[in-house]
Amino acid sequence: MGTRGLAAPLGAAVLALLLGWGAPATGASKLTIILDWFVNPDHGPLIVAKQKGLFVAKGLDVSLVAPSDPNDPPKLVAAGQADIAVSYQPQLHLQVANGLPLRRIGTLVATPLNSLLVLAAGPIDGIGKLRGRKVGFSVGGFEDALLGVMLEKHGLALSDVELINVNFSLAPSLISKRVDAVIGAFRNFELNQMAIEGKRGRAFYPEEEGVPPYDELIYVANSEKLDHPALSRFLDAVELATQFIVNHPGDAWRAFVSYDPKLENELNRRAWRDTLPRFALRPRALDRARYARFARFLKARGIISKALPVSAYAVELK
Repeated sequence: MGTRGLAAPLGAAVLALLLGWGAPATGASKLTIILDWFVNPDHGPLIVAKQKGLFVAKGLDVSLVAPSDPNDPPKLVAAGQADIAVSYQPQLHLQVANGLPLRRIGTLVATPLNSLLVLAAGPIDGIGKLRGRKVGFSVGGFEDALLGVMLEKHGLALSDVELINVNFSLAPSLISKRVDAVIGAFRNFELNQMAIEGKRGRAFYPEEEGVPPYDELIYVANSEKLDHPALSRFLDAVELATQFIVNHPGDAWRAFVSYDPKLENELNRRAWRDTLPRFALRPRALDRARYARFARFLKARGIISKALPVSAYAVELK
């Protein structure tokens, strides 16, 4: 992490004293957080907050749970079986349209991570070259809508490509040439995964191809329980964790891998580097224009029938 990290232990120790990190929780409020998938660098602020005692310092007893099915977390929160879920802004719009009582209360990753990925050494050096090609995807509905917008900018339509469901085997399907491209690949993971395996990828980014920018990862809570005071303290803790990550990236990485020794590998190390600048520095801050614009985009694409007021999707807790 560079020579600046040599001074981090002293700064971290002083900050710990000021914030009371590691102080015992007396009557701590219990919160169950359901992640969107297995623990990975996308969850850096959550893991660092837990490992550095920031949740405890805010009077919280936080449990982080990885789901067996990535579609489950928002449903569990809507059903009152968990307090907060890590989810995705695009999916939130669809879930609210389907009647789930959910609201975004904070942002984890403030930029899109999704990308359209091809082999760098392959024949496709532009989206316009996808005519007649096979494109893999893992989640229907939103991903093919993204692809449709990207294709249209280059004079193509979804009917010009063959869509193949590769489940979550995105990079392997591309490397094995089962497909010519994949949509839904995270630029901080699949690109690094391919590079490690000696197969460089070329990514095309939705926000540069006609798709409005959006928050990739967000915290969602049950809309009927937004007055729970622990939610605001949770956001305070992850904000402090994010600041610690930015100020002390080397120490933050060590805190992250201390959660589980299996996290310390080359893929996670590279993904950590690429994800760090994308964490929301102000997790509770809400960009209302972004949510309104994306709702209009989804309506225009026929993905939702009505663009609701921003308050139907997201709130900014005090």
